[in-house]
Amino acid sequence: MRALLLSVVICFTFAQVNAQKPVSPAKQDTTAKLDTIAPAKYVNQGKIAGKKAVYRSLMFPGLGQLYNYGLVVDDVKNGRTEGKRIGQKIYLIGKIGAIYAGGTILVMSYIDNNNNYKRFLRELQYRQANNNAPDPNNGLTQYPDVNALTVAKNIYKRNREVVLISLVGLYGLNVLDAYVTARLKYFNVDESLSIKLSPSIINTNTMYGLNIAPALKLTLKL
Repeated sequence: MRALLLSVVICFTFAQVNAQKPVSPAKQDTTAKLDTIAPAKYVNQGKIAGKKAVYRSLMFPGLGQLYNYGLVVDDVKNGRTEGKRIGQKIYLIGKIGAIYAGGTILVMSYIDNNNNYKRFLRELQYRQANNNAPDPNNGLTQYPDVNALTVAKNIYKRNREVVLISLVGLYGLNVLDAYVTARLKYFNVDESLSIKLSPSIINTNTMYGLNIAPALKLTLKL
């Protein structure tokens, strides 16, 4: 009986010692971190440059073209392009000059048509108030007919509106040109892209299959 009791005590003591033995920490899997690293985010340089060009053109006409000119100069300075791009620089500066030349002509035309419209309107108002007598100080005595004055007034008014619409169109064209130029700067076409034109013939009568005509075949290789 003592031997049995002693055996139980020894087994219980051994179990307690094993339970108190420290457990070694499990090794961390470092490969899991490597698998979860996110790839570098793609940055669309053309989209960024296009937005900057648009904002500058909206603030002041020609400023977007000047920004594109600066991009070309920066590429030349940092050796990202071959040559000094003289032709491209002249082209961009020429567009700025064209914008201001066209804007100047349109503004002068608007002022001229607006002044003439007001002049003929004053003449019509004067004649209406003075029994159809011409205004000696307005310089329109060569128009004896009121209908002719009305037609001329309407023509100058229409011309003024057309010029105003043209000014808005020139402003929008200035913004569009700056955006497209900035986007095309970063537009890359792979060397594998090719276009091939070759002579061919087509059937002009699909019902009988007899008549044919010469044609050009366009092959696009991607």
